[in-house]
Amino acid sequence: MAWLSGGATNKVLVENLWRNKLITTEAVKEAFLKVDRGHYSRQMPYEDSPQPIGHGATISAPHMHAMAIESLLEYIQPRPGNPAPRVLDIGSGSGYLTHVISELVGPKGTVVGVEHIPALRDLAEQNTGKSDEGKGLLASGRLKFRVGDGRKGWVEPDEDLRQEEMETVGGRGKGWDAIHVGASAVELHEELINQLRAPGRMFIPVDDSPGSERQHIWAVDKDEQGNVKRQRLIAVRYVPLRDAPGQ
Repeated sequence: MAWLSGGATNKVLVENLWRNKLITTEAVKEAFLKVDRGHYSRQMPYEDSPQPIGHGATISAPHMHAMAIESLLEYIQPRPGNPAPRVLDIGSGSGYLTHVISELVGPKGTVVGVEHIPALRDLAEQNTGKSDEGKGLLASGRLKFRVGDGRKGWVEPDEDLRQEEMETVGGRGKGWDAIHVGASAVELHEELINQLRAPGRMFIPVDDSPGSERQHIWAVDKDEQGNVKRQRLIAVRYVPLRDAPGQ
């Protein structure tokens, strides 16, 4: 039922995603209802299709966002032994999915969106600041947007920021419980896998071959012993991860 869940309002869109079993968890439904997609896309925000946001980037279709969140949910939400999840959103674009994730990580969690185009990082902050909830998340530091090459993951470059982050997450500041990649990669970047916590999961679209227009979503799981399992899921079409001059 992908592509068939659009509606006239955010509420109708989310209810359609739920009815079509693209959202299957109550907590995910509530998070999607809290974040108005209309704050993040000027063009047809409630259609179940990708929309342009400038600089050659798009906001992904709602059904793909739903699939990503449902796939990563057990690593996004607080759980016994880890009340403070850390989530990295690479290619955060409009900031929409980064905000949705922030609604699921709990009061001690941290979500960082990384975008290689400064104007898109600024756009994400502006979009998130359109709601009181978003303003509060930004002010608290639980939600952050950074500029960087997402293919290298993310580590705060400033020592004071690293220390602040460690304190925010109860001393478990290294690595990420979940990594979402919102643009297609040419490979399963080893640095991203290295930055996954054990256990942890990454959701990433990858080109089938160099220069190919065919892509698949991959789920990369790291177990508690650090063993890595890679699983190919569904065929997709994403814009590529690339350097800013190319956009």
